[in-house]
Amino acid sequence: MRNWITGLLFGGLVALTPLAAEAKVKVVTSLPTLAAIAREVGGDDVEVTSLANPNQDAHFVDARPNLALALNKADLLVVVGLELETGWLPTLLTGSRNGRIQPGGNGYLDASTLVPLKQIPQQKIDRGMGDIHPGGNPHYLTDPRNGGRVAVGIANKLASLDPANAAAFKRRANALKAGADALAGSQSKRFADLQVIERHVVTYHNSWIYFLDWLNLIAIGTIEPKPGISPDPGHVAWLLGHMRKVHADVIMQEAYYPTRIGSLLASKAPATLVVLPGGADFAKGQTYLDYVKELADKTYAAIVKDTGR
Repeated sequence: MRNWITGLLFGGLVALTPLAAEAKVKVVTSLPTLAAIAREVGGDDVEVTSLANPNQDAHFVDARPNLALALNKADLLVVVGLELETGWLPTLLTGSRNGRIQPGGNGYLDASTLVPLKQIPQQKIDRGMGDIHPGGNPHYLTDPRNGGRVAVGIANKLASLDPANAAAFKRRANALKAGADALAGSQSKRFADLQVIERHVVTYHNSWIYFLDWLNLIAIGTIEPKPGISPDPGHVAWLLGHMRKVHADVIMQEAYYPTRIGSLLASKAPATLVVLPGGADFAKGQTYLDYVKELADKTYAAIVKDTGR
């Protein structure tokens, strides 16, 4: 234990020194979707690590010692922000002993500052409202236009840490942004052919607002009665009746949520339950644009399946 602590302290001092000219920038991200963006922007000039994987709910990540070690070696930390990681990341940051990547440091980037935010509460928040994020909804990376904005922001931060490769960072970021904007346009055009009644969907958690707004889909309810609150029989019964009333034929949820209630509603309504990845599969090399396209393709396939197109 003493050696582990000493190593962290020593590593923290090293992290405060300027980057060696030949060293790759070590980037750590809170979530794998951010890691996919950072890897594409950084290319061979960076080493990227994600603290979480796409099968983990970003609200609840186990703060293991190996994650603190990864942070100890980081030159740049990129987070989603909006208190999404507040249940686990502060503990890891304290354990990292790395002053560079603390909030406000030159090696810290809150990606939520780079995008237009939705669902910013206008009233006083209390626990009775569920798990509300006071700064806005943090699930903004499901809209590729926001991913493009984040790519540019990451490039600017990398350029400040590694000026020699600034042009390459910015070139890659601009290419990603152009691809993201093109994908946003092509998918919007495809979904535009849907009738209003075909646009009604149910989600498990209030995590799809950016995705739904991008594609002009309409959330008519959530399986959770309030954000972060488990469904009760009364709410499930109400939701089933509402789904039948407005003809909501698709239920969307991330893979890390339990499927029991979604499957029940799908069988009773009837509807199609589409289980979507909770983030880019960074470990297997999935790109950000491939991840977002997968979300759109699976959702569209579920909609047209139920409408008989």
